[in-house]
Amino acid sequence: MERWFEQSIVSTGRLPLFCYFVTLIVAFIATRINVRLIRAKVGWFRNVNVGEMHIHHVVFGVVLMLVGGVSGLIVSSASQPGYAAAACIFGIGSALVLDEFALILHLHDVYWEEEGRTSVDAVFIAVAVTGLLLIGLRPLTWDYGTPVNPAVLIVANLLLAVITLLKGKIWTGMAGLFVPPMLLVGAVRLARPDSPWARWFFTKKSPRKMAKAIRREERWRRPVIKVKIAFQEFLSGRHDLPSTRRGRRHT
Repeated sequence: MERWFEQSIVSTGRLPLFCYFVTLIVAFIATRINVRLIRAKVGWFRNVNVGEMHIHHVVFGVVLMLVGGVSGLIVSSASQPGYAAAACIFGIGSALVLDEFALILHLHDVYWEEEGRTSVDAVFIAVAVTGLLLIGLRPLTWDYGTPVNPAVLIVANLLLAVITLLKGKIWTGMAGLFVPPMLLVGAVRLARPDSPWARWFFTKKSPRKMAKAIRREERWRRPVIKVKIAFQEFLSGRHDLPSTRRGRRHT
């Protein structure tokens, strides 16, 4: 294991990325344990308040990301251990920020509501992308073995990625940045019924496709989503509070 770590991580210059990857996961798990204990009112675990103001941990995350980012720029030309230490700080800050991503997205405290699952999704995506980078994959660098101009391939892949994401296939779109053939599959296949693509092209223009998308969603995707939600809630706690966003207008 030590030899593998030296050859695959340290010698390849991936030690900072490895430190970021590990601290992101550990800090997220630690944060979720902490907030679940706060929610259960266990012992001395309490929210951080200044007077009547509740200080969300995203605030501490932003500060740590700034510290880690600036420190990384300062020591980027220095030793790899110094850069790795800055990456650890940045990883902890990223976990705190992404854990409250849904609050930033909605500008409303939806942490334990259904919309709060978006935060867990954001962390999972960050971990997955970092893991792919760690094993050596790079986005938009797939070698097709063709004489096509690389710039043309990059633009084509980005276009396919946008289409795939608009079709509501987030995981396929993100993974496809590293394995572009997945983007072709995602862009060609039917859009999810609640995606922007379906609203633009299916709702009025093609009711048959919308009906087919709904059937496919209920038959194949819903069971997978239930398993994903069960795993998320095992890890991060139940997002079971009534939604305060539905029917609420932005002012």
